[in-house]
Amino acid sequence: MHEREFRAFVSIAEAGRMDVAARQLGYSQPAITYQIKCLERSLGYKLFARHPSGARLTGDGQMILPSVRAVLMLIDNIRDPHGTRSEQETEAKGEADLPIVRQDTA
Repeated sequence: MHEREFRAFVSIAEAGRMDVAARQLGYSQPAITYQIKCLERSLGYKLFARHPSGARLTGDGQMILPSVRAVLMLIDNIRDPHGTRSEQETEAKGEADLPIVRQDTA
């Protein structure tokens, strides 16, 4: 499992369409589709039900979405432990609605 696969998963879940999520992340649609296939293979279950109008989370996909968001939040906090990223950077990654949990080391 890779961070880019998790980001693709969350982006598709939020957009409801692989092509839209691909554009938002700067990928081609085949690239984002491949990332999801790799993640599904790694996990051993389908994350999305694909249909002509987009992609809908499966029950398993719905169950892991909060955990994947939490993992991405942890990754982002590791990269920026002092919270110095700008609000625009946070919103651009679609994380504005996620709580940031920090611990004081003092």
